[in-house]
Amino acid sequence: VVIVSLTMSAVLVFFIVPLTILFFIYLSNILLLIYQRNGEVKADPLSDVWDGARKTIASFWDIYARIWHGYELHGVENLPEGPGILVYYHGAIPIDYLYFLSRLFLWKKRLCLSVADNFVFRLPGLKLLLEVTGVMPGTREECLIALKNGYLVSVSPGGVREALFSDESYQLMWGNRKGFAQVALDAKVPIIPMYTQNVREGYRMFKERRFFRQLYESTRLPLTPPYGGLPVKFRTYIGEPIPYDPNITTEELVEKVRLFNVQIPTSNFLFSFQTKTAVQALISKHQTIPGSIWKALLERFDKRCK
Repeated sequence: VVIVSLTMSAVLVFFIVPLTILFFIYLSNILLLIYQRNGEVKADPLSDVWDGARKTIASFWDIYARIWHGYELHGVENLPEGPGILVYYHGAIPIDYLYFLSRLFLWKKRLCLSVADNFVFRLPGLKLLLEVTGVMPGTREECLIALKNGYLVSVSPGGVREALFSDESYQLMWGNRKGFAQVALDAKVPIIPMYTQNVREGYRMFKERRFFRQLYESTRLPLTPPYGGLPVKFRTYIGEPIPYDPNITTEELVEKVRLFNVQIPTSNFLFSFQTKTAVQALISKHQTIPGSIWKALLERFDKRCK
């Protein structure tokens, strides 16, 4: 009885918060459906008509972020007034990105369109939520249209693979993905780097890599269940924008985003190239490497911004 009780308690501790997040996401969609039906709203999901509903949902998630993770957002002033591509590190559960979207809308009343993996659009019962929050498949044409219309567009080049198989070392898993860089060149917009401190300490994946990696590569579905949900400190950092340069190649732009995936303490960073080792060193200025759940919990009581 004791063993069974301890096992069930461990399961609840490790999985109840991720399941709660999933519940709240579906609840958000239900609230939008009620708003749509009661107001007989038929306008474009991205139009201002939906701003009242967006504010309600953003306020809920912002309260959750403040209470559970003591969430902080730094560097909003680095976002351009016009369009741009925001590139971020993908945690096991991108709840930190949801926090960012909510606070950005509350602070600036600004909508950032999000590129998501195709499997997201196959999830049942989330169609309206995805449309109202600006989640899109992320084809080159769609991204260019969004940027032309003045939106910020966000993308995580590591995507689901980075979510599943990166770990507390915070290594980027971008592979050969560089489509976002070509879009930035075509649209002539800056790239803005972003990452969230302790996101891997909040939610993690199981260490067994080979089986889950084979499972993902064969199905392209994130079948590995995340666990965790401890109330560690989350701080999202938005770095200085990497300006559009008509003379730069796609490969060079990708390398610059790899380099500046954390905030760099220099104003002349556009022309500064560093090695991958230097990237890890810069990340260590903002993140304990390897990540420590205990230290991330203690940072809830530390008011200083690392």
